[in-house]
Amino acid sequence: MLSRAALLLWICLGWLAATAQPILPSSDSQVIERLPPAARISLSSDPASATRDALALLDEARRQGDPRLAGRALARLARWQTDPQADPALIIALASAEQYIHQFDKAIARLSDLLKRDPAQPQAWLMLATLRRAQGRYGDSDAACAQVARTTPAPYGPACLAENQALRGEFDAARSRLQALRSAFRSPALRGWLSTTLAELEQRAANPGAAEAAWRDALDSDPDGYTLIGWADFLLEQGRPLEAYAALSAEPRNDNVLLRLAIAARRAQRPDAAALQRELRERFALADQRPESSGHERERALAALDLDDRPRAALALARQNVSWQREPIDLLILARCAKAAGDAAAQAQARALAAQVGMVDLRRSGI
Repeated sequence: MLSRAALLLWICLGWLAATAQPILPSSDSQVIERLPPAARISLSSDPASATRDALALLDEARRQGDPRLAGRALARLARWQTDPQADPALIIALASAEQYIHQFDKAIARLSDLLKRDPAQPQAWLMLATLRRAQGRYGDSDAACAQVARTTPAPYGPACLAENQALRGEFDAARSRLQALRSAFRSPALRGWLSTTLAELEQRAANPGAAEAAWRDALDSDPDGYTLIGWADFLLEQGRPLEAYAALSAEPRNDNVLLRLAIAARRAQRPDAAALQRELRERFALADQRPESSGHERERALAALDLDDRPRAALALARQNVSWQREPIDLLILARCAKAAGDAAAQAQARALAAQVGMVDLRRSGI
């Protein structure tokens, strides 16, 4: 996930903007960019048509990792943004776009209003559970997971609750529940999702062998962008940068993929390391020019720490990131940045925040 409505600390990395050059068309006929088919949307005022257009844009945004497409999805739905009686599918599409660009509070408020009007919306409950989990509000996420269990068939509700159990360090109970669900539900998509959740559990439980087996099962079942990024992060964590590079080398180079490729190339001393780092800087500088550019503190912190050797700048960004987003990776990045910066107070902050959230991470690189 990427962040959004928070105040940025780009001043710490302000030098990035100097690398990007504006495009100045030489004539009205010059082509600047060709939009993908999903971005060529109609202007129909029919809400069902608008919802289909927005969902197509969001699917393309997830495939490409391009937040501009999520912005276009929001624009397509703009006329209904303040309509409390809009169709539930349209409201969920709006919340999905806001979630994608990390406008979490907006998405939560929108979903909460919908669920007051119509509690029988399992997709809305599942999104709400995911958003509360990302904020580190596990109790609120549990409540939403329970509603998922009441409104939709397994495995979604039980898996939702098991993920929260795992985050709290209830590894044995969560593992048993997830393994049972994986055995009962054989579709590739469900197996891939459950195996990814198991892999993340085993990483935090400091079981790298079991984590690798679960990651490989997820990749064999139904690999998606999230799984590939998680697998690459695991390989980097295990000191296997060449494998991480190979895992992502054929993927579309969205910002998350490019960041991992650059880190892996640098650690493996590949000849393209400098070019990848330069391309990433240019991407960040271009992103700063967009209205939705805020919310990339997680990625900026990783780049500052693992590519630019600027641990204090990385720490400032990591602190900004955890002010609103508190997934395990966010707390881990904060702890890594604090250690690299030699900041004992920040290290204590990372431990205190993990305790406050209730997250348990037993990795050697954990908190």
